[in-house]
Amino acid sequence: MPLPAPATRPTSGTVPLSDKDFELLRRLVRGETGIALGPQKRLMLQARLNRRLRALGLTSFAQYLPRLTDGDHPEEQRAFINAVTTNKTDFFRERHHFAYLAERWAAARQAHALRGGSTRIRAWSAACSTGEEAYTLAMVLSEAGLAGPQWDARILASDINTDALAVAAAGAYPIERAAAVPPPLLTRYFLRRLDESTAVRARRSLRDLIRFRRINLAVWPWPFRSQFDLIFCRNALIYFDRPTQRQLLERLLAVLKPGGLLFLGHSESVFGLVDGLSHLGNTIYLYAGPHALGQVSR
Repeated sequence: MPLPAPATRPTSGTVPLSDKDFELLRRLVRGETGIALGPQKRLMLQARLNRRLRALGLTSFAQYLPRLTDGDHPEEQRAFINAVTTNKTDFFRERHHFAYLAERWAAARQAHALRGGSTRIRAWSAACSTGEEAYTLAMVLSEAGLAGPQWDARILASDINTDALAVAAAGAYPIERAAAVPPPLLTRYFLRRLDESTAVRARRSLRDLIRFRRINLAVWPWPFRSQFDLIFCRNALIYFDRPTQRQLLERLLAVLKPGGLLFLGHSESVFGLVDGLSHLGNTIYLYAGPHALGQVSR
């Protein structure tokens, strides 16, 4: 998920960000991503975008801003979004979410299938960052026996940051990034890179469960028709203002099946934002169905 970086102090040679330019850039970030940058993020924005100025050989934000608005530089518009968003994630982050899936939800799905129910599972890792969340989910489904040939399991993993998605699609990580993966799972689902002993890569069987795609959560309608059994949208809401949080939640519920589960970050809540969700604990929510909701915000 896009995560504003900590503020840094200006250094020698830094192009200063004026009040006017900061306001223009802040509006651009909000318009393109939905992320609300407060005044405390000004130095962060200045530092991040100074890197873009240097990369382009520019000496002022007055030279840079037209590239973001003239429609002639789509590659720079994406580089801008990548520059002002960073990605914090880990394998098995908020482990209790995956424990719930493995210990309770998977058993219920197995029992449902034995009674003649559907063996189709669709999950969405929204704001997937560099992919660790999606690969963790794929491991959990595989370990629970829900990803075998008798099952139709697929994971959509999306993010707005194309640099992060490139890492995710490759599925290769420094070994220290995989430290949270239990050793038996690391052996079963990852290969040690032959060209680099300090890196691992997800096995093909794991990667084949996941489709990575660039999706901007702020742009509706989203480019798919799927209805999901599981949606992970963790540590995204905290970067939006209250109306945008409500709008995003309404849209997530529009693509979540009745009886599906929504997983949020540890500091996030749906309280006072949407109806139709039952809190199962530890930021896990069960969706009752569309009868509890109003019309989805456009």
